[in-house]
Amino acid sequence: MARLLIVDDEKNIREVVREYAVMNGYEADEAPDGTDAVEMVKQKDYDCVILDIMMPKLDGYTACRMIKEIRPVPVIMLSARGEEYDKLMGFDVGVDDYVVKPFSPRELMARVKVVLERTYRTPASVMRFDGLVIDVAGRTVTVDGERVNLTPKEIDLLIYMVRNANIALSRQTLLEQVWNYDYFGDDRTVDAHIKMLRHNLGAYRDRIVTVRGMGYRFEA
Repeated sequence: MARLLIVDDEKNIREVVREYAVMNGYEADEAPDGTDAVEMVKQKDYDCVILDIMMPKLDGYTACRMIKEIRPVPVIMLSARGEEYDKLMGFDVGVDDYVVKPFSPRELMARVKVVLERTYRTPASVMRFDGLVIDVAGRTVTVDGERVNLTPKEIDLLIYMVRNANIALSRQTLLEQVWNYDYFGDDRTVDAHIKMLRHNLGAYRDRIVTVRGMGYRFEA
């Protein structure tokens, strides 16, 4: 569950944003000004800060700069002014998105979701290359909708090559990374598995390209 910090000197705005944040499954804390916000960021890990510009004690621009120095948390800036200068100033201090007042709380939550996904996205567990689908988490491979039976080592080899797509990988690198450093095999071990892997990939066999004198490359 993502934790938000809502910073605005107008209590009613904080309460409305907090209500919508909770409705969308987030935890939310409130701060009435930039000074309190900076101190709260020092004490707790927040996943996103929603920050007003015009506030007493410490304005949003300065607070954003100080927050970013403490930790690289994404910041969405709120402002009653929509001039280009204000937006550029915000982006200069590290703002990740900018919302002009009056705003729709639903739109704000949609922007929060986008910022969180962009900031904390994890590598995809399912990779698709036309009709070739590789499910990393499930360790399955399908070709044009048909499940392909691969050995555990063939799956390890394919996943490693796909994660390093378009990079020429030497046979020695493949041995070390897929078979581990303590394996006493040789280049023929890699070649044999590549041959079987190509056979099993059928129409997509050509995605595994031979790099002459070196090894192989998966073409994404």
